[in-house]
Amino acid sequence: MRTAAFSAVCVTLAVLGHLAAGGSGPESWAVAAGGATVMALTTALAGRERSATTIGVTLSGMQLFLHELFAFDDPSGISLAVHGHGGRLGEGLGMIIAHLTATLITGWWLSRGEAALWALLRAAGRRLGAALRLLPLPSIPAPPRTVPATVAPVPAGRLLRHTVSRRGPPLPAV
Repeated sequence: MRTAAFSAVCVTLAVLGHLAAGGSGPESWAVAAGGATVMALTTALAGRERSATTIGVTLSGMQLFLHELFAFDDPSGISLAVHGHGGRLGEGLGMIIAHLTATLITGWWLSRGEAALWALLRAAGRRLGAALRLLPLPSIPAPPRTVPATVAPVPAGRLLRHTVSRRGPPLPAV
């Protein structure tokens, strides 16, 4: 769900920004390819809670990628050079400021949602853990105790009666 939410916000923001800047509506294949790319990247990052910085940097990178992808059919083609979209916000510094502002606001909003989700999951985990501690544990039967057989000690004299000890220095090598 987090991946879907991030992808939907990121792609929608890019499409709306592209249209607001005076660009033609992006092709449906570009929106689908951008959505799939964003979904794949965010799925790879979805394993744990992410910081606001990570979310903002990822969102900025994805916005740059989507901007260039949506500008693919424009006469300017794909390039990181400034390219206009009909004279409104699409000119130079205005476009960069619009992208950064939208990305910062959306990144902050997504990071607040991320923090709220993880706080909710931690609280649910604590509640579930407390509920599970109230359940009686199943009794596991103890293994039967085995008593070691007692062996009567044998006096050392009896054991060593038939022993021959021939210990001494080694024979010289021939």
